[in-house]
Amino acid sequence: MRLDKFLKVSRLIKRRTLAKEVSDQGRISVNGVPAKASTNVKAGDELAIRFGQKVVSVKIERIQENSRKEEAAEMYTILGEERIPGDDEE
Repeated sequence: MRLDKFLKVSRLIKRRTLAKEVSDQGRISVNGVPAKASTNVKAGDELAIRFGQKVVSVKIERIQENSRKEEAAEMYTILGEERIPGDDEE
């Protein structure tokens, strides 16, 4: 499945167009490698997504073409969150 579609279906990012923009800006890596929106992802892959001043690491548990809100959180496991110190912090 394409990275941008997975992010939308899993509800990690609300809209597919936003997921495409974020990945094309180089803010997402798959297994440590910067990824584009068209990168194929599979169960077992680890994603690192940069949201502003934090990086969220998740492991893909399963791939589904579509999911209900209750099922979306079961598609991945959050491995951790890490704050990135900004220029204004010391």
